[in-house]
Amino acid sequence: MAVAMRAGPSQDEIRRQNLGALLRYVHVHGATTRAELTTALGLNRSTIGALTADLAGAGLVSEGTPKETGRAGRPSLVVRPESERVYAYAYSVEVDRLRAARVGLGGEVLDRREMDRPRNLVAGEAAPLLAGAVKEMHQSVPPDAICVGAGVAVCGMVRREDGLVRLSPTTGWVDEPIGAALAVELGIDVTITVGNVADVAAYAEHARGAAVGCDNVIYIYGDVGVGAGIIAGGRRLTGHGGYGGEVGHMVVVRDGVRCDCGRRGCWETEIGEHGLLRAAGRSEARGRDALLAVFDAADRGDARAQTAVRQAGDWLGFGVANLVNIFNPEMVIFGGTMRDLYLASAAQVRSRLNSNGLPACLEHVRLRTPKLGDDAALIGAAELAFERLLADPLN
Repeated sequence: MAVAMRAGPSQDEIRRQNLGALLRYVHVHGATTRAELTTALGLNRSTIGALTADLAGAGLVSEGTPKETGRAGRPSLVVRPESERVYAYAYSVEVDRLRAARVGLGGEVLDRREMDRPRNLVAGEAAPLLAGAVKEMHQSVPPDAICVGAGVAVCGMVRREDGLVRLSPTTGWVDEPIGAALAVELGIDVTITVGNVADVAAYAEHARGAAVGCDNVIYIYGDVGVGAGIIAGGRRLTGHGGYGGEVGHMVVVRDGVRCDCGRRGCWETEIGEHGLLRAAGRSEARGRDALLAVFDAADRGDARAQTAVRQAGDWLGFGVANLVNIFNPEMVIFGGTMRDLYLASAAQVRSRLNSNGLPACLEHVRLRTPKLGDDAALIGAAELAFERLLADPLN
């Protein structure tokens, strides 16, 4: 019986893949010589030259001579991303603030805006504010610049297929189409991609932050609630519908404190904003400044604040140990308010992790704070927007 042979990729498909690989490399690594590209991508010099010429002709990269190298002979041309000309808009919707940025190809934040967000603000009210920030930034954009898309980072469960925010207990959003609302307000024909804030922050730190070179990473993000972005085998792990990473809703206390999600005993009721402020006797306070005040009071010797911080740190280590045992990461990164808590209680976190973690899983794990800081969410949102361009640069 004859067996149908699967046709290999066409020359056009190979060229498209190579163009994407070259542009992605320059996007992530910045200015790179042709010689370095030849080695990194495993292509010959003439192919690298042709691909670079195509990308330069499309206005995506530029080429120039390097600064004095001190070496004899003709220097290799340097390929740079056209950061000022090719850009994406990025948004971060957080519990107490809204942020917008223009991010150039290559990951450079070119411009940004930030505003307070009332906690009862729905998506239909947030969209005009974010769009207004973009219109303000757009006034300084060069006339020949190209917007390739927009990305939105949201604290909540985001449906991958259409970007609908299914549930965000800390913002009060249920089935909110923030991407569609933004598209209407912006009035520009670009694709808007929505993702979970912890997931996109993990994406950014893996690509160009603290986790470069690590293919198994957990990024734990705190605002009022807690979530995680998970990189496994070099790929984002988001689950079937895109809802993976809701680690703040691991139940750690049977019949414990009621969570904003409606259930009891979730991990975030012990390490999130409400739990820490409750333990410190400051239940009426709220926001990151209130949390920082607790950490400051603990540093100054306030006994109740110290107890609250130690207790929260112990619970943080408890949950991290579970995640380390399940995913065996090389690195755990603490972002948002989890960064503040980790720095204030590192001894408790490490102690609980060492006592609860499996020795084999603990052998290589490192605990870190974000190299990109609070910009991780914005840069990660921009990466979502750049994906289509990097997959097929000339189309």
